[in-house]
Amino acid sequence: MEINNDADLLVGLRVDPNYDEPILDQVLRIAVYDEFHAYETYRKVIETFGNQQPFTNIIEAEIKHYEALTLLLEKYNVALPINDWADKIVLPNTLIECCEVGVAAEIDNIQMYDNLLLYAGEYPDIQDILYRLQAASYNNHLPAFRQSVVLYTNQEPDLQEIYENNTEHNAVENTEMLSKVNDFRNIATKFATGKVNEQDILKVFNSVDMASIGGVLLGGLGAMQLVKMMNDKKDQGE
Repeated sequence: MEINNDADLLVGLRVDPNYDEPILDQVLRIAVYDEFHAYETYRKVIETFGNQQPFTNIIEAEIKHYEALTLLLEKYNVALPINDWADKIVLPNTLIECCEVGVAAEIDNIQMYDNLLLYAGEYPDIQDILYRLQAASYNNHLPAFRQSVVLYTNQEPDLQEIYENNTEHNAVENTEMLSKVNDFRNIATKFATGKVNEQDILKVFNSVDMASIGGVLLGGLGAMQLVKMMNDKKDQGE
């Protein structure tokens, strides 16, 4: 049976500059391996509970994420990690708990991309894809799982508590971003339809790291446009 010799690195979801593997290889292999994890988790939920939303929609998105990343692995001649998640996934007993697992998995994914992007600056094509995949998790997948928890419990969930109860990784690293998930999603929707304005942005983003937020919300191009808008506004005020 084939194994991933860098399994400890892959499950850690973080690049290790001291690890005996090229940084570029780490970035791409970690990203693909986490997409494998998400796909196999959501596939098992569907097998167990039937075609339940949002799992049926999100699993299709995970396939597209995998396809986008594998093109990069091929381009840069990086070996594809082995997908060994199928027999490792253990689901909780209820669908609502599975939705909470989905919340935690998407937060892990978002924070993973924060780390990977620190090491992708020399590769604009990789950076753009990572931004886009992170934006999909933040704008679509995380809100979908959060809304499912709301529907099942009839109350606003504590995303940080859900995360900490359903992950083996560190605590939420950007609590400010997490606390504004609904506001950010609304801004992303307006931006995508061309209806966003400076007042909308300033209301939400006052003292937030705009480059980071822009990337999570809108992908690489959106981040650049958003930061430019904010910098122009700052220049006008000086």
